Amino acid sequence: MNTSLTEQPGTETQALAEISIEQKETEGLSQGQIVRRRFFRHRGALISMIVLAFIIILAFTSVGVALWGIRIPGWWQYSWEEIPPKVNNGAPTMSLWPLQFGDHPFGQDEVGRDIFAVVMRGTQQSIMVMVIVGVVATLLGVLVGATAGYYGKWTDSVLMRFTDIIITIPLIVIGSVLGFALGSLGAALLGVVIGFFAWTTMARLVRGEFLTLREREFVDAARVSGARDRRIIFRHILPNAVGIIVVNATLLMAGAILLESALSFLGFGVQSPDTSLGKIISENQAAFSTRPWLFWWPGLFIIAIALCVNFIGDGLRDAFDPRQKKMPSERAMARAGRASGPLVPSVDTTPATTGDTHMVDVGIQTAYSGDTIVNFNDPRREEPGDVQHEPLDPER
Repeated sequence: MNTSLTEQPGTETQALAEISIEQKETEGLSQGQIVRRRFFRHRGALISMIVLAFIIILAFTSVGVALWGIRIPGWWQYSWEEIPPKVNNGAPTMSLWPLQFGDHPFGQDEVGRDIFAVVMRGTQQSIMVMVIVGVVATLLGVLVGATAGYYGKWTDSVLMRFTDIIITIPLIVIGSVLGFALGSLGAALLGVVIGFFAWTTMARLVRGEFLTLREREFVDAARVSGARDRRIIFRHILPNAVGIIVVNATLLMAGAILLESALSFLGFGVQSPDTSLGKIISENQAAFSTRPWLFWWPGLFIIAIALCVNFIGDGLRDAFDPRQKKMPSERAMARAGRASGPLVPSVDTTPATTGDTHMVDVGIQTAYSGDTIVNFNDPRREEPGDVQHEPLDPER
């Protein structure tokens, strides 16, 4: 009698191990703690958050803050309006070896302004526009989308048709017209104006989420208990849609800083005497071949801020979405398998269809020995002298 052992893929065992690992990791934790743990495990989002925090702190502490007539000085020796004498013919004084920064690490422009101070001020303005656009557009989008998705019928039709009208108008055209008229009043007002027209995508996403959540059992239970519509929307449905809102708010902010930079580059954004990252590039575009450092630094900060916000949004998406699961390592699965105890041998009583062989499943191993299928966990009562119910020798 020929006996052979083969291995079959343990898909059920692997799935059980993955579930066991995830349950042990989240056991006894609240939803907020689970989201926070998942977010901090996303290395890209964590590094991006640190880099973005460093950029914000550097921009707002180096040259100080000037807003609505209130000015707080910073630790850098020059301001973005000051014109010191030229050093090193306007080239950057910073070098990596030997490591030194000098008086003008980013260089000077044609007039003599310190580019580090100008870039820090432009970063302040661009970040301010980004945050204001994100807040205003998120609030309007959530309000319109929640109202349309919850009430439906004619309310949904009116709000969504109004949203479609706003979508058909290119945002850069609206921003150019209103930015040219209101850009001289400051970056804060420019951010509010852009935010009033950037909420459409958020509204459609929130509406779709509310259309799904309003049919859930907990909403019916709230209605039966006598809760008002406002309480159901803001206390029951909205917390369950916070994941998609936060993720799309970060993506909206990343697009806002690119839009502001484009408007300022075209001359329709922040107006003189103030500045922004896009305006710095626009003012120095004629010096691209002779003084390229005038483009390196504002372009680098635009890319860095947009990438950081996008990576943070990606990490928040993975943290809020329970379907985003990280595949555990083989060592973790093996450790979870040992902790769960021995596996129960599978039962297979299907009649054999080939030759004079049968197989016995033990874990993930299959033994062929005999002419019919025999299993250790055969539920039939074993009768003396019955060859088919004769126990299988494990050493064969």
